[in-house]
Amino acid sequence: MEQPGPAHTMAHAAPTRPTAQNAPAHPGSAGEAPDGYTPTERDLPIINRGDTVQVEVREMPEPPPAPDAEGMGPLYVVGDVHGYLDELVAALADEGLIDADGRWAAGNTRLWFLGDFTDRGPDGIGVIDLVMRLSAEAAAAGGYCKALMGNHELLLIGAKKFGDTPVNSGAGTATFQAAWLLNGGQKTDMERLEDHHLQWMARLDAIEEEDGHLLVHSDTTAYLDYGDSIEEVNDTIHEALTRNDADEYWDLFRKFTKRFAFRDDSGPAAVRELLDMYGGTRIVHGHSPIPYLLGEVGSEYDGDDDGRPVIEGPHVYADGLAIAMDGGVTMAGKLLVCQLPLEN
Repeated sequence: MEQPGPAHTMAHAAPTRPTAQNAPAHPGSAGEAPDGYTPTERDLPIINRGDTVQVEVREMPEPPPAPDAEGMGPLYVVGDVHGYLDELVAALADEGLIDADGRWAAGNTRLWFLGDFTDRGPDGIGVIDLVMRLSAEAAAAGGYCKALMGNHELLLIGAKKFGDTPVNSGAGTATFQAAWLLNGGQKTDMERLEDHHLQWMARLDAIEEEDGHLLVHSDTTAYLDYGDSIEEVNDTIHEALTRNDADEYWDLFRKFTKRFAFRDDSGPAAVRELLDMYGGTRIVHGHSPIPYLLGEVGSEYDGDDDGRPVIEGPHVYADGLAIAMDGGVTMAGKLLVCQLPLEN
């Protein structure tokens, strides 16, 4: 079957999702003031759910080393998916990365997902299963498909691992279960979540560099709290995730919900601080929907006739040093899959 193009995909999918005007209120929705927002700043209730399953996230063997970038194919990045599997499949097909059967078709291409696979959308586990399968198929074809850890991966792991265990949020008592539900957690994802999904998420890296692009999930400088090199940041976070400490998990989640560090007048300096520490000439991130970065949601919005954000591609900003990749698919925007580098 022919895969629809981006315009047809969004037109078909829009009725199944709330628009920015009528969406129910939730953290990150159009009704929330975005400046400095993090869901961990509010006093989240403890939700006592007797059916919460406690599982252990076990440390997994180290993955095989990645092929050298030299001689590899083009580099692509994918923004936040949030459970919108059909949109992801269509966007990957539009770029020629998968075939009509959803199989890897891009040879030695390099593909990076920037995190946030679940929550808010209908099939987060389906998204994870697809990314895991494409990783194996890409490796067999001489390329690779990899992923970074987003704050929603931390949230889902925490909800499954700690459930209703109270944590000190800094603003009162909170639980991962309550935070997960408040941030769009889907019952069907939790029911289908298995140990191998948890193990895969727990060993995702938080930061990487490819061809001068520093890849991160969140537009925050919190990565600096975890190490002076890419390797140290990733190792520190991986080690934290092997410990059974709910407060430590919560602190990770809290820090990586921060956003907008690169947006205002001080943004270029914040980007340079990360680039100076970890390398690269540009930061590529997800996490903050482009309509928020543009000020088009939560203020006087000038969109198309049905009120949806008009996002055609990534947003290059902070003196050209930052590229935002979250097109706002949860707001009936666009799921972005793009080749790097991008022009200003």
